[in-house]
Amino acid sequence: MKRTMNSFLGAAASLSVAAGLLWSQQAAAPPPPRTPVVPFTAAELEAIPLTPPHAGKSVKKKLFDGKTLKGWDGSSEWWSVEQGAIAGKSNGRTPTSFLFTKDNYSDFRLIVSSKMVESENHAGVAFWGEVVADGANKWGTKGPLVICPMPSMWDYREAKALRVLVTTTEKVSSQHEWVKVEILAQGNRVRTAFNGVQVMDWREPDPNRIKVGPIGVQLHGFNGTQEVLYKDIVVETFPRENRLITLKK
Repeated sequence: MKRTMNSFLGAAASLSVAAGLLWSQQAAAPPPPRTPVVPFTAAELEAIPLTPPHAGKSVKKKLFDGKTLKGWDGSSEWWSVEQGAIAGKSNGRTPTSFLFTKDNYSDFRLIVSSKMVESENHAGVAFWGEVVADGANKWGTKGPLVICPMPSMWDYREAKALRVLVTTTEKVSSQHEWVKVEILAQGNRVRTAFNGVQVMDWREPDPNRIKVGPIGVQLHGFNGTQEVLYKDIVVETFPRENRLITLKK
């Protein structure tokens, strides 16, 4: 009886180890692709009324000094500075977390370079929302997100992809290379360019959902090793020019 019980316990332990190994292998793999969202047509986008840009003082400033995280709030467990860039790193199960500016913004132009160093995950920039806690993670958000390196948008209020007007069919970015992102947010309209090419145009249908809030760079939830970099981060409040300024001539 004792031998039978020992055999049973040994077999159970082996199954537990095998199951854990299988789970870690599966969880470390990239998540399955989501069902594609149908983009806006030009007519559908134009049917959403434009809200005029807000008035305010236009100021251009660097958000990152290249050396420290001065002016930013987030978890030191995941965020640091490496070789002149903000580095978001995780190894193991990690929730989606953001590093937020201490200052708040409504209308702005943000220019930032981003790179997914490791993993097939994605990066992103959050805005027009608020900092919210999700369990033990204090650094979540409720608001829209511009995703890179492959262009799309996400709504963290309703946990769903946003429909946007896709403004090019050209592939302008790659998974593990630097992408220069420009986000122009004015009124209820957001235009985005990657590497000098406009990729998206979007309007918030409900202006009441637009919040004056921080800008956040993303470390997306993952179970595995990943690293994302952000550098050359410059913001212009209440932009003087109503156009994307990084577009190739």
